[in-house]
Amino acid sequence: MSGDIETAVRGPEAYSLARRVLEDMERRQIWPTPLNYELWLHFMADPSGALGREIERRLAQGEAITEGLVEELAALYLPKAKLNDQIRDAGAQLNRELAAVAQAIKQAQTSNEKYGETLANAGQELTADVKPSTLKDLVQSLASATRRVQQETKALEKRLEDSSAEVGRLREHLEQVRRDATTDALTSLANRKAFDDELARACAEAAETGQALSLALVDIDLFKRFNDNWGHQTGDQVLRYVANVIGRIGAPPRFAARFGGEEFAMIFPSERVQDVLPLVEEIRLEVSSRTLKRRSTNEDLGAITVSAGIAEFQAGDDVHSLVERVDEALYASKHAGRNRTTTAGGASLAA
Repeated sequence: MSGDIETAVRGPEAYSLARRVLEDMERRQIWPTPLNYELWLHFMADPSGALGREIERRLAQGEAITEGLVEELAALYLPKAKLNDQIRDAGAQLNRELAAVAQAIKQAQTSNEKYGETLANAGQELTADVKPSTLKDLVQSLASATRRVQQETKALEKRLEDSSAEVGRLREHLEQVRRDATTDALTSLANRKAFDDELARACAEAAETGQALSLALVDIDLFKRFNDNWGHQTGDQVLRYVANVIGRIGAPPRFAARFGGEEFAMIFPSERVQDVLPLVEEIRLEVSSRTLKRRSTNEDLGAITVSAGIAEFQAGDDVHSLVERVDEALYASKHAGRNRTTTAGGASLAA
């Protein structure tokens, strides 16, 4: 699921959204299969998105929501379905490539066996006295057999070379698929799934080694109001801008991700809160210092601000307790007036 859907199904309106999805599916006589439900959940949670617009177009044309249509839309728009299709296609291509290589090797083995038989027969004939004419025929036969083996060996080498190149291309393609599956399409930061995996790994490592680990959440203040005033396209530009600022600070070995909606997360391995605080403040101050303009019209949009919370991994922590403490710190920043950074210990810096 995308970050926005993840937020929707884990937030306070999740059950209300689920009921509306099922009610709408029942009204339209769409069976509540897992794939149908997932598609309709994306549609109703983000009706202005690409999938939502496509479904609205199909409905406006009076098209029936059939199983075939659902599978078609899922393959095009649902990240998991798209990923599965790409992996399946790459796997099928790899199987075809391996089958062709296996056939080429089998042919080479057969040719080598025949060549071995030819040499053995020639050896037997040479043990006896042979006429010059017979010897000449024997040499010509051996030369012909040797040429055939050489040609087939070159063909096999070429096939293996081509196959190696094709497997290399498949490997690169699958690596790109993996990157796409863990990247938020709008901001190019890591997505929520990648963040969850990385935080679990980082917490396990911190618990095992005792090394420091800090986590920060950064949220754009009053983003819904901004979206309502200026539209989703302008809101997307703001998300990309904030993500770009966060991405520079969160470059490896740090880890930056879109946590969901207008919220971002940053993992700081081997860094304590006192080290992370000035970095997060740098993000907050840079974002609030810019006056934004709409690209299409150069219209002044004013400034935006962000609020942040930071927490440090402690003995006995797990992923959930760490996220809960950093979320409380972020809430404290919001409650205290926004445009500030608060640590889980209570320290707060504001504009």
